[in-house]
Amino acid sequence: MAIESRIIAAFTEEQTARLTGISRQQLRYWDRTGFFSPGIASADRRALFGRLYTFRDLVSLKVLNALRNDANVPLPHLREVRQKLAHLGDDLWTRTTLFVLNRKVIFQNPELDIREEIVSGQAILEIPLLVVANGIEEAVKTLFKRDASQIGKIERQRHIARNAPVIAGTRIPVRSIKAFAEAGYTPEQIGKEYPSLALADIKAAIAFSEAA
Repeated sequence: MAIESRIIAAFTEEQTARLTGISRQQLRYWDRTGFFSPGIASADRRALFGRLYTFRDLVSLKVLNALRNDANVPLPHLREVRQKLAHLGDDLWTRTTLFVLNRKVIFQNPELDIREEIVSGQAILEIPLLVVANGIEEAVKTLFKRDASQIGKIERQRHIARNAPVIAGTRIPVRSIKAFAEAGYTPEQIGKEYPSLALADIKAAIAFSEAA
């Protein structure tokens, strides 16, 4: 019964080629060179049903087809990958999450929790953009962080805005705030144009007079 179940769960070369997109010629070449052999095979490959592929074989072959024929990963490199991952057993192509970079196979190393190029062992630099963006955002906040005593104050400093009045602790000219106000913008609307300013800053700029 076990043998019958095993045969029913097996696929011929023709079926395998149709299901995986790999030609029978390529399947035979991979078998002959020892790169990928069918899970159920007789010593005499010419015998009837001498090559039968299991469902697991089909899944592995689909992965290989994507690597070899879609991602154009060279066969010699795939052979090296197989050697490096031999400890995973016959189903290495289905037990591992693989990535492709510049026609080379990358995998998630579970021991080091990093991605590395399998053959060379070189670690792949990962740059999580969200983390980078958040880091820049915090850096910007720190850069423009102002002392509480500066909020709502106007000042002049040499070499800043040509010594024109500016919002204390910033380089934002008072005249820019006034221009928005004269154009009909409310302090709240102006605040959307200058998110780094407090409402007190905007009100102070609007009320500022050169003659004062």
